[in-house]
Amino acid sequence: MLLGFFDYVFLIVCVLLSVAFFTLFERSGLGYAQIRRGPTSVGPSSLFQPFSDAIKLLVSEIEQPSGSNFIPYFFCPVLSLFLFLAIWEVVPFLGGGGQITFSLLFFLCIVGVGSYVVMGSGWFSNSKYALLGCLRFIAQAVSYEVSLALVIIILALVAGGYSMSGFLGAQFGGFYFFLFFSPAASWVVIMLAESNRTPFDFAEGESELVSGFNVEYGGGGFALLFMAEYARMLMMSFFFCGIFIGGVIELVCLPVIAIVFLFIWVRGLLPRLRYDVLMYLAWKDLLPLTICYFIFVVGLFAIYIF
Repeated sequence: MLLGFFDYVFLIVCVLLSVAFFTLFERSGLGYAQIRRGPTSVGPSSLFQPFSDAIKLLVSEIEQPSGSNFIPYFFCPVLSLFLFLAIWEVVPFLGGGGQITFSLLFFLCIVGVGSYVVMGSGWFSNSKYALLGCLRFIAQAVSYEVSLALVIIILALVAGGYSMSGFLGAQFGGFYFFLFFSPAASWVVIMLAESNRTPFDFAEGESELVSGFNVEYGGGGFALLFMAEYARMLMMSFFFCGIFIGGVIELVCLPVIAIVFLFIWVRGLLPRLRYDVLMYLAWKDLLPLTICYFIFVVGLFAIYIF
């Protein structure tokens, strides 16, 4: 048990370092995409830039809007980062720790509770722009999380359980990715929407909502929300690779880097869509497609059993 605890602490440190250098990777990648120079000043190849940004934000003065609800206003960013670090407990460590029997159900619970944290960040700020941003996020979360749950149920029926260890050992060479290509494509769209990333960054629409649900946060509070967002992207990328590609846990990290690059590439390539486009995509395209796959898989199991 003690070995599992140290494994988990080591993993959390690795995740936080990955979040720090993810920001540097994104800024450099967007610089190339927009034909400009990215970070170049702090350290060799600007390797110290993420740490300087973190120090600058964490030592900045913390201000509270006069109309905000004090305790939950400061509690929401802390809870947001805690949730998306706690979900890494489902990773099957080499030391034997972190193996949860119902890993994917735990994942769905964390994703659902994360929506309430975003809602609280906007609601307790008592700002109209922040409130509009959190209402947008809740409305879109309801639309695509239904498809997300169905995709997980489909794959759990095939794998025979909800454990991440079962998914890693049940396939090799991306067998589920080719067998369930449409649910995999749906998961990519859901990843972008769940992480508030372009072209579905409606909760943080700078052009119409200033900064969305986090507009009233600055300094340490903004840094925690920022870290939680990037930890969520890493988590969604890991789950995509673990579920659809599988293999040895050490090799899963390689395609995770490719999925992380996909986030950056899509941000540099696509503009923000209209809000109703995501609603139509989630309710009229992703959900019927996922239901058809669900009926197909359940029918195969019924034929096999009877």
